Amino acid sequence: MTTNILEMRSITKTFPGVKALQDVTLEVARGEIHAICGENGAGKSTLMKVLSGVYPHGSYDGEIVFENEPVAFRDIRDSEAKGIVIIHQELALSPFLSIAENIFLNNEVKGRFGLIDWNRANSEAAKLLARVGLRENPTTKIMEIGVGKQQLVEIAKALSKRVKLLILDEPTAALNDDDSDHLLDLILHLKEQGITSIIISHKLNEIKKIADSVTVLRDGKTIETIAKSDVTEERIIKDMVGRDLEHRYPDHTPHIGEEILRVENWTAHHPQDPSRVMVDKVNLNVRRGEIVGIAGLMGAGRTEFAMSLFGKSYGSRISGKVFKNGKEIQTRSVSEAIGNGLAYATEDRKQYGLNLIEDIKRNISAASLDKLSRAGLVNDNEEYKVATEYRKSMNIKAPTVLAKTGKLSGGNQQKVVLSKWIYSDPDVLILDEPTRGIDVGAKYEIYTIINRLASEGKGIIVISSELPELLGICDRIYALSEGRITGELPIAEATPEAVLKLMTMESPR
Repeated sequence: MTTNILEMRSITKTFPGVKALQDVTLEVARGEIHAICGENGAGKSTLMKVLSGVYPHGSYDGEIVFENEPVAFRDIRDSEAKGIVIIHQELALSPFLSIAENIFLNNEVKGRFGLIDWNRANSEAAKLLARVGLRENPTTKIMEIGVGKQQLVEIAKALSKRVKLLILDEPTAALNDDDSDHLLDLILHLKEQGITSIIISHKLNEIKKIADSVTVLRDGKTIETIAKSDVTEERIIKDMVGRDLEHRYPDHTPHIGEEILRVENWTAHHPQDPSRVMVDKVNLNVRRGEIVGIAGLMGAGRTEFAMSLFGKSYGSRISGKVFKNGKEIQTRSVSEAIGNGLAYATEDRKQYGLNLIEDIKRNISAASLDKLSRAGLVNDNEEYKVATEYRKSMNIKAPTVLAKTGKLSGGNQQKVVLSKWIYSDPDVLILDEPTRGIDVGAKYEIYTIINRLASEGKGIIVISSELPELLGICDRIYALSEGRITGELPIAEATPEAVLKLMTMESPR
């Protein structure tokens, strides 16, 4: 008898015109944490959808063996009945229902006459919440808790189904460091309870921390499975991208010119609570050809600063001055900010940066329709031509610019966001978490694009939660704490310790 709980043999999955998986083999030992790595589009999520019945038996070739028995799942209910539960990157919770209602949705706790026993449901939910370390009342609505706690509710929901194999697709992608650490510790704790886990992640440090073995996919094929003792970031990266990435960040020789942007005494109050100052008398400047980073812990005010500056998109009361090329400008609306040469790529590309149900063409032109319009009508041929040029120059992996943006990988979606703003021909680009949720190969491409924009004389502001990223691509770094600038360092002096010290410093009042 094998010690494996799962074997996927020669799995091949084809979509119209695309072979997403080709003879993929995966073996997972009972009781282990098995990581699956690969660039966006490598086939990781597709493989897990095959396993969990999202893509039913018959829609793919190959064989799945679970607990030494061949299985043929018709849907998710079939796989869950066997103890396989998948938690997707996009959490499947109803915001208007309570925690308990979400945990037992379609798996209700019933009493006499088939009616839901709410007292027992809440009591059972409380026990499950205790198992995942979530101190919340089971009657609390999902909309009232943060995404980190929502992730724990999803795991509690899985436990309610007597999960044997838990699949987590990018579980920490939207979490801060504290929530991520708590979730990883929970996965380790579940392992001690005998639960096997498969985790899809692009965060190599997390994989090294918890994974017992790692399978790498590339272009829909299995490259290799690596035991924990042999796992190195360099080996995983080479397997993922098909080449060594000796340098995570492309070479960058800055050619810095005159000041292009200066912000003085910028202050923004919370939109719902005007008594809270979210951005407090911020002063900073950017020069032509310069990449300036903004470092700060979660809640430091980085995004609030960027959004309030870009068309006053955040805040109830905003004050301060903005100068471009030495002359004061106004950014009272998004259109006015764009007209004055500013662009802002949001940290949440799916909700605010893109129209996911529209095609690539329409997304790229969205911020610059006036450049394509005559007498109020958009020139469709010119729009198609422009988008096609960006698809090629930005290496957006899609067969045509008529492809729906929501179908693209995270890295390619981010390239569409950047294309949209580059086409608006800005002088200053504010990039908020430009590589969040994308793999190392796509990150390198994004860094190359940022370098190219700087070499063209544009001023770049990069906001990032990844300190190594800021140290790797920036010419100068500001630290933000509690809405205030606590320090500024040229890159030659910006050691991790020095920047972190400024990030955690109590801001002067």
